[in-house]
Amino acid sequence: MICKYDKKLILEDGSVYCGTGFGCEKEQAFEIVFNTSPVGYQEILSDPSYTDQGVVMAYPLIGNYGIAADDFESRTPTMSAMIVREYCPEPSNWRSVMQLEEVMKQYGIVGLSGIDTRKLVRHIRDYGSCRAMITDISSDTAEAAMRLKAYQMPTDAVSRVSRKKAECYKSEAGNFHVAAIDCGMKENIIRSLVRRGCDVTVLPWNTPARDILALNPDGVFLSNGPGDPEDVPEVINTVKELHGRLPIFGICLGHQILSLSYGAKTYKLKFGHRGGNHPIKNLSTDKIEITAQNHSYAVNLNSLQNTPLTATHINLLDNTVEGVECLKDRAFGVQYHPESAPGPQDSGYLFERFITLMEEAKHHA
Repeated sequence: MICKYDKKLILEDGSVYCGTGFGCEKEQAFEIVFNTSPVGYQEILSDPSYTDQGVVMAYPLIGNYGIAADDFESRTPTMSAMIVREYCPEPSNWRSVMQLEEVMKQYGIVGLSGIDTRKLVRHIRDYGSCRAMITDISSDTAEAAMRLKAYQMPTDAVSRVSRKKAECYKSEAGNFHVAAIDCGMKENIIRSLVRRGCDVTVLPWNTPARDILALNPDGVFLSNGPGDPEDVPEVINTVKELHGRLPIFGICLGHQILSLSYGAKTYKLKFGHRGGNHPIKNLSTDKIEITAQNHSYAVNLNSLQNTPLTATHINLLDNTVEGVECLKDRAFGVQYHPESAPGPQDSGYLFERFITLMEEAKHHA
C-alpha cells in the first residue's frame, strides 16, 4: 500500500525526514531518542521514563501484535511521539484488544511512519539526541525550525507522572512492607515485588522522609522515571535522610538519585541506552547479564571515589556505571531494569537481594 507523505520530522540540526502520520494529529516538539528492542512497543509507549520524548523504533515493523489490556506499564502514557519504519494497522494476536494507533490518539501521542529509521538511528548515534518536531508536510520548514529552536525541554516531568496520593498493593504472603517512591514507576516493578511476598505502598515523588518512616516499612524502593536526576533535589534530600535507617533499592532514575544522595555526580550520555540487549558485567561474580535499559543519564565513575559507594556493575559497551552499593547502609541501585518488561530476565535476582537486605535489617533491629 502506497501512503502519501503528510508529515515531516525536523531535527534541530536542520535534518528533515518526510513520512506518513498516524496516532494523534498535532504538531509536537520533543527530545528524539531511539530504542533497539524488537518487541515491547506497548511497554515502551507506556513507560513514564519516555515522558516528553519521541522514540525512534529501530525494529522496522511496529503495531503488528496490537495492544494487550494487561501489558501497560502506566495508566496514562506520556510519550510525545513514536517514529517507525512501517506501522501495521491490522494486528494479529489473540490478546490484542485494540490497535496501537487507537491508544496513541487517546493519549495525544503523535506517530510518524514510512521514514528510513536505519538512517535516523545512525544519525542520532553519531550526533547525539537532540530536540525534534513532527509537523505538517505543508509547514514552512524554516518557520518550524524557529519554533523548535525556541522549544525548551520541561524539567517537571517527574511531578507530572508521579502518583498524587499513596496507593497500597497487597501480596499473598505479606512478609515485607516496601515504601516505594514513585518518580514514574513501571507497573511491573510493583508486580515483581508483590510476587515475592512484599506489600508495597507507592508514594508520591515528594513524600518527605518523616512520612515514609511513619509507615514503618522494612525497606525503601526508588523508582525509575524521566529526565535529569538533578531536577528532583527534593527526592535526593529525602534519600539522604533515609541513609542507614532502612534498606534502599533504586532502579534507573532511582539509582541515579541514590548516587547523588551520597555525593556522586551524574552526566548526560550522548544518545543514552535504550533497548533489551545491553551486556552488563557483575563485578563481584564476573558474570555477564543481558539487560533492558532506558535512560539518558549515567553516574560518573570517578565521582564515586570520595563517597561510601562502590561500583558493582559496568556496561560492557561503553564502561559506564551500571550499579552501585553502600554495604554499611544496606543501599544499592542499578541503572538497568531487572523487572524486564520488556526485556531479558537475567537480573531478577536483584529483587531477592533487596529482600535479603530487609531480612537482615529485621534481625538486627
